[in-house]
Amino acid sequence: MPGFDVYIDLLTLKQDFEKIIDCEFPATNNYHLLFFNELSSICLLLQVNSEIICKGKIFSICQFPFLTFDDQEINMKVSIIGAGVSGLSAGCYLQMCGFDTVIYERHATFGGLCTSWKKGEYTFESGFQWLLGSGLANSFYQLWAELIDMNSVSFITHEIRMDIEVLHNQDVHGGKIFHLYTNLVTLRNYLIENSPEDQVVIDKLIRSMRRIQKFEIPPMIKKLPQLLPLAEKIRYIKFLPLLFFMRRLQKETNFSFAGKLKNPFLREAFQLLFDGDDLPLMIITLPLACNDQKAAAYPVGGASMFVGHLRDKYLSVGGKISYNSPVRKIMIKGDAASGIQLENGNQVSSDFVMSSADWHFTVFNMLDGKFVNKTIMMLGRQKGLKIYYSLFMVSLGLGRTFEGESHFLRFPLEHDLISPDGSVYSRIEAHIYNYDSTLAPMGKTVVSVSFYTSNADYWINLRETDTILYSKNKSRFATEIIDRLHEKLGRIKEYSEEVDVATPATFFRYTNNWKGSAQGWLPGKNLVSQSPVKYTLPGLKNFYYAGHWCIPGGGLPVAIKSARDAVQLICHASGQKFKFG
Repeated sequence: MPGFDVYIDLLTLKQDFEKIIDCEFPATNNYHLLFFNELSSICLLLQVNSEIICKGKIFSICQFPFLTFDDQEINMKVSIIGAGVSGLSAGCYLQMCGFDTVIYERHATFGGLCTSWKKGEYTFESGFQWLLGSGLANSFYQLWAELIDMNSVSFITHEIRMDIEVLHNQDVHGGKIFHLYTNLVTLRNYLIENSPEDQVVIDKLIRSMRRIQKFEIPPMIKKLPQLLPLAEKIRYIKFLPLLFFMRRLQKETNFSFAGKLKNPFLREAFQLLFDGDDLPLMIITLPLACNDQKAAAYPVGGASMFVGHLRDKYLSVGGKISYNSPVRKIMIKGDAASGIQLENGNQVSSDFVMSSADWHFTVFNMLDGKFVNKTIMMLGRQKGLKIYYSLFMVSLGLGRTFEGESHFLRFPLEHDLISPDGSVYSRIEAHIYNYDSTLAPMGKTVVSVSFYTSNADYWINLRETDTILYSKNKSRFATEIIDRLHEKLGRIKEYSEEVDVATPATFFRYTNNWKGSAQGWLPGKNLVSQSPVKYTLPGLKNFYYAGHWCIPGGGLPVAIKSARDAVQLICHASGQKFKFG
């Protein structure tokens, strides 16, 4: 049973305590109380000098209204696995709530999947495009602002979220590029200009995004429902209209919406929103609604700059990071987590263990699959939820600028591109970082091309079994991609100064994410259903999980929210007050 010590001058409270515990105190101020928490009761050990005069009596915590513990050091230790966004966020919250934490990171740097890396004069990004909660209009801003001085971060809201080149049709001016504007007024005018005959359908789309803006999403973001009293839980009833609205909204896919359009240019463009996949339209309309409010923007400096603020905060509140410290096992004593064992054999004892590492590795390797149920076993077999795609990414440092070019462009290929893993691509997604001068020297630009793949095992296994063939296939495919990019944009090869290629094996090696997943689980058809991934595991005490695997779709909002929620549960279990409302 977790406990904590309180040293306090009780002379002024002497009569209050004597009355409650029916025990007379000697006239001294050297009182040492040890409280053990169990829900709303406390077991009190009262030590005066070296003599224990009250032992084993159970009292209701409400019997001591004159005694508060907010500023007491509890000195309980928490081992955190993984220095990604979730691990760093959890560490910040825990340190500020009085816990003593160490983050154990398998590699030499922080950030996990949300990272950047230097090559020559250039900084390459892992794919960080925008942050939900960059502005006050979205509730996630409240969470980021608890840990980061958001006024110190410069954000860019792009006028156009992405440009999509269609293959078969033209816009009203004879062009083939569809612009997905982030300003809803501009977007509406653009869509109606291209298809006045679709105004009714277009206005319905815009109204749905305006309605999204009226709701707090997610509702009561700072609350954890299972810890709320009944009276406060009842307040969730007022969010039922949001639930009903979201359930209706998620039924509309980009293909079903395209089917309602009369204009062939718009119809083709909406079918290509997700590169030909048929997915809930809400995946794009929700962030667009936030883009319009300046609440889903790109932080200048990219991933490492932004996550660096979390790292700096964590270190400033006394946290410690142990780099190059991969965790092999989570130690168990009885039915509770008792610490961790590192790959080098060293063991670290702690009162709690929180994993923000890969979910599958945590459950089935670090814990040997001993704390599971039917739902967890199904997830382990990818039943119910599928793993998010991994990435093959080519990043280029180019000695030229791209003024006037779209920052994010998807375009068709004249001939299909066939990956060594068997994936076939008919389109390319190019990200031109011409808007962030911190990533390249003046007059130069970073350009990256990403391909999603469900065949990550090919690259991961090939690297483990045949490094020569792995390097050969990786280089050959990257060269072909660069050739196609050169054909489209021009002036690529002759200005190429740095080339960096990341395969699914790269993401797996650096983050240990299952099958190199870029964002945990792939969202299912029901985007508002309860996640099957929980913060705890059945039959295991003093262990908590947080990270982008907690909610399908993953991403930074899930990382910080799950970390905050898990810390609230730790505070509740240890009787410590969570200090952030």
